[in-house]
Amino acid sequence: MSGFKKFLMRGNLVELAVAVVVGATFSGLIQALVADLITPLIGAVTGGKQPDFSAYSFTINGSEFKYGDFVNHVLTFLIIAAVIYWLVVMPMNRLISLFDRNKETTEKECPECLSTIPVRARRCAFCTAELTPAPESSPA
Repeated sequence: MSGFKKFLMRGNLVELAVAVVVGATFSGLIQALVADLITPLIGAVTGGKQPDFSAYSFTINGSEFKYGDFVNHVLTFLIIAAVIYWLVVMPMNRLISLFDRNKETTEKECPECLSTIPVRARRCAFCTAELTPAPESSPA
């Protein structure tokens, strides 16, 4: 029983649970945004009708293929992906780039084998090529 308790109390499991709850909540928020704002906006642009493809289907040898609902889900997915990209990914990338801009370089690529090595290295640890060390920065 103590092993199960340790498993449950591991930090990454708790973080994963929080991420699932936040993701589900965010999904509901995005679906509401799509249903209540974006879909009516598409309807206003296309002449007042909200796009609804759920009744579209075709029949082959007596089997009915209802592709309209699939089209609705694809459109919803694309809209959700675009909203997540523009509202989450882009701002996060910009924030990370701001933090990385001021970060001091500590590694470089070996010109011979293209491995990542420390900036002050005199010899590559992977291919043993001799390198010119980086100039020492003198304190001002």
